[in-house]
Amino acid sequence: MESEMLQSPLLGLGEEDESDLTDWNLPLAFMKKRHCEKIEGSKSLAQSWRMKDRARYKQSLDPTVDEVKKLCTSLRRNAKEERVLFHYNGHGVPRPTVNGEIWVFNKNYTQYIPLSIYDLQTWMGSPSIFVYDCSNAGLIVKSFKQFALQREQELEVAAINPNHPLAQMPLPPSMKNCIQLAACEANELLPMIPDLPADLFTSCLTTPIKIAFISPFFRIPGRLNDRRTPLGELNWIFTAITDTIAWNVLPRDLFQKLFRQDLLVASLFRNFLLAERIMRSYNCTPVSSPRLPPTYMHAMWQAWDLAVDICLSQTPQTNLSVTNHTGEQGTEGQKHFSCWSNLLHFLCPQHALLCEQLTAFQVWLTMGVENRNPPEQLPIVLQVSGVHRLRALDLLGRFLDLGPWAVSLALSVGIFPYVLKLLQSSARELRPLLVFIWAKILAVDSSCQADLVKDNGHKYFLSVLADPYMPAEHRTMTAFILAVIVNNYNTGQEACLQGNLIAICLEQLNDPHPLLRQWVAICLGRIWQNFDSARWCGVRDSAHEKLYSLLSDPIPEVRCAAVFALGTFVGNSAERTDHSTTIDHNVAMMLAQLINDGSPMVRKELVVALSHLVVQYESNFCTVALQFIEEEKNYPLPSPAAPEGGSLTPVRDGPCTPRLRSVSSYGNIRAVTTARNLNKSLQNLSLNEETGSSVAFSPGNLSTSSSASSTLGSPENEEYILSFETIDKMRRVSSYSSLNSLIGVSFNSVYTQIWRVLLHLAADPYPDVSDLAMKVLNSIAYKATVNARPQRILDTSSLTQSAPASPTNKGMHIHQVGGSPPTTSTSSSSLTNEVPKQPVSRELAAVRPANVTNVGVQYTPHSHQFPRTRKMFDKGPEQTADDADDAVGHKSFISAAVQTGFCDWSAKYFAQPVMKIPEEHDLESQIRKEREWRFLRNARVRKQAQKIIQKGISRLDDQIFLNRNPGVPSVVKFHPFTPCIAVADKDSICFWDWEKGEKLDYFHNGNPRYTRITAMEYLNGQDCSLLLTATDDGAIRVWKNFADLEKNPEMVTAWQGLSDMLPTTRGLRMSVDWEQETGLLMTSGDVRIIRIWDTDREMKVQDIATGADSCVTIPCVTLCDCVVNGDVRFFDPRMPESMKVLQIVKGLTALDIHPQANLFACGSMNQFTAIYNGNGELINNIKYYDGFMGQRVGAISCLAFHPHWPHLAVGSNDFYISVYSVEKRIR
Repeated sequence: MESEMLQSPLLGLGEEDESDLTDWNLPLAFMKKRHCEKIEGSKSLAQSWRMKDRARYKQSLDPTVDEVKKLCTSLRRNAKEERVLFHYNGHGVPRPTVNGEIWVFNKNYTQYIPLSIYDLQTWMGSPSIFVYDCSNAGLIVKSFKQFALQREQELEVAAINPNHPLAQMPLPPSMKNCIQLAACEANELLPMIPDLPADLFTSCLTTPIKIAFISPFFRIPGRLNDRRTPLGELNWIFTAITDTIAWNVLPRDLFQKLFRQDLLVASLFRNFLLAERIMRSYNCTPVSSPRLPPTYMHAMWQAWDLAVDICLSQTPQTNLSVTNHTGEQGTEGQKHFSCWSNLLHFLCPQHALLCEQLTAFQVWLTMGVENRNPPEQLPIVLQVSGVHRLRALDLLGRFLDLGPWAVSLALSVGIFPYVLKLLQSSARELRPLLVFIWAKILAVDSSCQADLVKDNGHKYFLSVLADPYMPAEHRTMTAFILAVIVNNYNTGQEACLQGNLIAICLEQLNDPHPLLRQWVAICLGRIWQNFDSARWCGVRDSAHEKLYSLLSDPIPEVRCAAVFALGTFVGNSAERTDHSTTIDHNVAMMLAQLINDGSPMVRKELVVALSHLVVQYESNFCTVALQFIEEEKNYPLPSPAAPEGGSLTPVRDGPCTPRLRSVSSYGNIRAVTTARNLNKSLQNLSLNEETGSSVAFSPGNLSTSSSASSTLGSPENEEYILSFETIDKMRRVSSYSSLNSLIGVSFNSVYTQIWRVLLHLAADPYPDVSDLAMKVLNSIAYKATVNARPQRILDTSSLTQSAPASPTNKGMHIHQVGGSPPTTSTSSSSLTNEVPKQPVSRELAAVRPANVTNVGVQYTPHSHQFPRTRKMFDKGPEQTADDADDAVGHKSFISAAVQTGFCDWSAKYFAQPVMKIPEEHDLESQIRKEREWRFLRNARVRKQAQKIIQKGISRLDDQIFLNRNPGVPSVVKFHPFTPCIAVADKDSICFWDWEKGEKLDYFHNGNPRYTRITAMEYLNGQDCSLLLTATDDGAIRVWKNFADLEKNPEMVTAWQGLSDMLPTTRGLRMSVDWEQETGLLMTSGDVRIIRIWDTDREMKVQDIATGADSCVTIPCVTLCDCVVNGDVRFFDPRMPESMKVLQIVKGLTALDIHPQANLFACGSMNQFTAIYNGNGELINNIKYYDGFMGQRVGAISCLAFHPHWPHLAVGSNDFYISVYSVEKRIR
């Protein structure tokens, strides 16, 4: 390596083909001796490149400027858009100039000729890699950047000035995608030490393992690409360590660019990290562009030093020449083969380094992850050998389970190709781990469908799902993975259909594991979504009939998944036949049975499912909608009926404005953390009704069945108004004759019945459900009125006073109730715009009567079969030439606008930690501490209250709270453990602190205008309380975040507790009672049944016939109910027919029994409250307020005892709410 042998520049250029660089490791190797260049140059390059057949490389020894230009332009032309590497080995030539020039020879090799970097940029183009191995190489990097900036400025000038010479030339490539590696800084010289190779920087980039041992006499046996050899194992360790250093030091985006996008670039930069460490020890600082942070002091280099030391310690202390890098053994190596065998046994495949790093990773996972940096050892997991693979995958799975942030970190490291390749393994012990890891990956990033199908990864998961010996949890994850693969990806659908996915899923529909049932149904729904071949495969396997059983599943998510699957089953856009139409009708009528399901999640998905049917049979639904509209035009408005004297007239103070409230999203519906006895959580509070009702939904019986008629009944309301007079008349059709005259659509057809279901859902108490149904109804009504003949729509002779005027603008617009936000999961796009309409007199609207009729009469007026809570739609605009919209576009609008996001919401389960200990079980968590505090508070309240009660109660007339409520109190309820009292008026709820006398909150309940709140209950009052409200139309709403000044009240859920209830003027009410221990809710009212709801299952569990002719006013957990005629009836839930009747005094307006003390209180319209003991003895009467000079109390409208304290709250018609106790301010 004498200096006189290194006086000529050497150029090497290589062109990479990115698709064929899997086995490419060493970019270039150059000869050191000038007299051997011509002979050995090509051989050395061939050995060093280790490229495949399509890789091209060329070298130029002692080149001229023309030779360099020809070589660069030729390779760039052949490489096209691929990356080209340019290596400049300029040892012994003059230093680069400050003007941006390097040196080459003239043709006679008599002098050096400068070569401008600017010209080199032009010839090389982009993308390219430049390697400069010469003294003062940093000058070249600086000049390169200056010229690149100059080019950009010239292009900017050319873009402004069209006469600029560059404006007429093709746009040159940007130099921003070029990478530079230089051996030293601009003011540094390369080391000139005889023991080192002259091209030390190049040696580090091309042969890092060899240069790490420095000595030319030390050769490590084996092959670089064979991990079973010592050299291969060392190379594997080197790759793991350099990747780990880069991942921990570099910014994430820079790491991805340099170490994960291009194998050539990754190999060079791994070796560059070693070059920086080695050359800094010789006072040289390698330079790169983009510039890297310093890595030479990273702690992981100690692990590399350990690996090298172990290798040296196992080496014989003699002059060895065992093998070359191609694995050919020499004579000398035969004598020491046993020594190398010991080294091989030690290094491969159980090197201690990787085991120790895995242990460090495990310690990081064990010690917690809060507010800590990511684990340094994460890249090591990708490099472990097969012996440690099971442990590595287990640790990787535990890391991914930490959350989406952990999955994103793992993907940035490069986990995807690693776990994708493992799917080719047949080892059964890897199946649970791989399924878990892939479920975590796809829950965060579902964009790798094509890669899985391309590599036949779906077959691996099909075999796992079909394996009956796999645990249900892992089969659930597999079903989720397959559902992601087939989601909106036709190639994946075809591949999984050929893999018999439908039959595999159908076999597991009745599995005991509910989450598996849910995802199997979702998987079925996605595989035949817009894929007719899969749909007909499902028809042949009777898939839709097998899904019917899930419609009555006790888990609401499973019911929702079944509705989703059946909805996509009827939602295919393929051409219909008579057979497919019959199937669609049968599916639709089965779905209609969920009209009163207790879960809003299910009802929202029901609207989407029915919208698919509406899209497929749009013309039929347009005909039905148009006939409904025309029938309503001829239905007269009845005269109003004044309320009876005994009913309350709610009045609200003007100055008091209720707070806005919001509706919870999916997450709020299913994530309300409550507790039963501080142990059992009530997280699934979206109360629902069992689908196995007595209503028989089949063609022809929906309109005539008494159950069906009552199911579709609900009070009228002016909210969500589009056109008041239109919808009001639509709901009061009493004649069937004209409907029967529909051409091709009978009144009792499937389309008519589905239209009624959509009308009912448009009046749903849960705003998200009603919003979705309104979108569907408005779209069809718009289409129907646009396509109708103008004279048929605008026939003035048939218009009544309430008919709307002809609109002048196209479309319709959905108006929303005050504070209710639109459905967050639906698209914001809308087909329609607001339509001007004739204003409706508020006086006329306000005096419309409820017009109560007997439920169950066969020919019930149409208005009583459908809830009058929202206007459905206005008349369409006059038909113009612009109204002939494409039918396909209209269908796509409905599909885009009516969505729930249920599947995406369900998929979030797999992205969240499943192995983490719940916070409520963590002794140090904030939730646990808050729960313990509430437990101690509750115990203190019960103990103090019990002491007061045990002393005996002689009187209950000390007034400890008095205040004027914003509205006439209709219901009052004490919170069991906090000094909070809820007071409901007609449609709002006010919360008072009865100790401090302060108002805490006031918000609207959201019930329709012509209904009122008749009952309230605190759910889970001992923990995180919820408030349940019931209105006299049978609707139930559940709220959270009430009486919280920092948060707005949110509706957790809402459903129709009694589908037979109709608002009346007799002052009758819906009554509810909550049983905390079992989670059962009793509901009754102006019906002949007591309906029991299971809030855990969100469905109706039982209907108990009362056998009374009057309505039930007070159902209770012992199944005692009071009826209007004064009877008190007792029922045993084990024997619904058993009953005991007591006769008490009539004419009372309110009654309550203290659950702990031997007291009960009665309120009277005669302006007094009477309190009795259990023997019927009068304790005292309350007739006057304290502090008002003897002012007489108003007529008693409501009263309630505190569940523990001897407190009585009384509300009266004069707006006042008061609380009485046995002594002042009991502490």
